[in-house]
Amino acid sequence: MSLLRSARFPALVLLTAAALGLFIANSPAGPLVEEISHFPIGIPGVFELSVDHWIADGLLAVFFFVVAVELQYELTNGQLNSARRALQPAIAAAGGVVVPIGIFLFFAAGSDSARGWPIPTATDIAFALGVLAVFGRGLPPAVRVFLLALAILDDIVGIVFIAVLFTQEVNVLLLVAAVVAVLVFALVSRRLGEGRDGPRVIVLVLLALTTWVLVYLSGVHATIAGVGLGLVMAQQPALRMRHLLEPWVNGVVLPLFAFAAALVVVPAVSPTQLSPAYWGVLVALPVGKIIGITLFGWIAQRVAGTGVRLPVADVLAAGALGGIGFTVSLLLSELAFGGSPELRDQATLGVLAGSVSSLVLAALLVSWRAWHYRRTARATT
Repeated sequence: MSLLRSARFPALVLLTAAALGLFIANSPAGPLVEEISHFPIGIPGVFELSVDHWIADGLLAVFFFVVAVELQYELTNGQLNSARRALQPAIAAAGGVVVPIGIFLFFAAGSDSARGWPIPTATDIAFALGVLAVFGRGLPPAVRVFLLALAILDDIVGIVFIAVLFTQEVNVLLLVAAVVAVLVFALVSRRLGEGRDGPRVIVLVLLALTTWVLVYLSGVHATIAGVGLGLVMAQQPALRMRHLLEPWVNGVVLPLFAFAAALVVVPAVSPTQLSPAYWGVLVALPVGKIIGITLFGWIAQRVAGTGVRLPVADVLAAGALGGIGFTVSLLLSELAFGGSPELRDQATLGVLAGSVSSLVLAALLVSWRAWHYRRTARATT
């Protein structure tokens, strides 16, 4: 379990799962696995979802719960617990959203691909921190703090996009019922630790499942249930729950989602026949992120004068790490092009290729900065 709580190993598992999904989709076993992914599971006529929907709507809600718990902690006791401390990574995160959108629309404006503009806005926390852990030995803690805050804020943007842009025909009554369930969940979680926790834990689990079902049936993307529950749960029980769930999220939830999302058949076309959805994501992730985060991060430090001062080269490395999209970008791709399988597949390929490009670039930049700090440390001793 300790391996799955580390920063390095889960990133390797996630990358392996995505590569395996892409390989199997383009092998003779591809059609069979694709058929299995569409197999319905549930109570026929009552509540039934396909395997891939259980993964994207169900298991991924657990991931968003864990992220929301971390966000709650950072907003109250961590690196984002004041407006001043949050401003610098917030400005950098804004650049890491605006510039990739602009680059994507440069390729896709006026085409059917344009609705995929949210795809290159996300940063994968697990991957980015994994690369930082593998290649960043010797980097000052401020770089990790900046990256963590940046990635969390990016996730907030992704969550807002999911909630606002990809919700249709909302059943207000069911959504209100879900909000009530979340509030009751918050109240019950605050009674934990007062003796006889077993019944309360069972009630919390039932409330969480009820919330998820209500959100799903309301028409809002079901992962939002995980966000709401993670933000309102009493902090100490929430942190304990996060610790308990972390290895399962890193070892099961995220690899399964990466595998399922990467089940994409590479189109047998020339590069000139690939859609703007592919090219927009491919360029926007590595190029847009590094330009947006570095430029806006520099502005935040030099003009706004906020937060911890980082050398531009460190912000550049953080910008490259920000281009590793994977989890949330793959989910946004599924949502943006759910009715256009060809565009969805090409956007997914763009996410995979763009994220790998960012990963390689980030590994080089982070290794360079880590080497610089190690050399400086040796010179001063």
